[in-house]
Amino acid sequence: QMQLVESGGGLVQPGGSLRLSCAASGFTFSYYGMNWYRRAPGKEREWVASITSTGSWPTYADSVKGRFTISRDNAKNTVYLQMNSLKPEDTAVYYCKTSISAWGQGTQVTVSS
Repeated sequence: QMQLVESGGGLVQPGGSLRLSCAASGFTFSYYGMNWYRRAPGKEREWVASITSTGSWPTYADSVKGRFTISRDNAKNTVYLQMNSLKPEDTAVYYCKTSISAWGQGTQVTVSS
């Protein structure tokens, strides 16, 4: 059974950092590119970042470029999102997804003083 479980969210002050994790199971993780998305309150879900199956060619939405870093550890079947210089507008539920998976439950990130 394919499963993606996001973790690492929380409450952080503006300018702070968080690292999100997404643990995958039930499929051959190393075969697939992985993506992070987010949904802010009252907004549509938006793409945040992607990484290829080998960890090459990370790409980012303009809104997070230079602040967020996507990475993966294929030995641990896990993809990460390091988030630095967080802003209140980064407040959202963050999801990981691959092309063959359903949406997980997400992890809440709240940036507030």
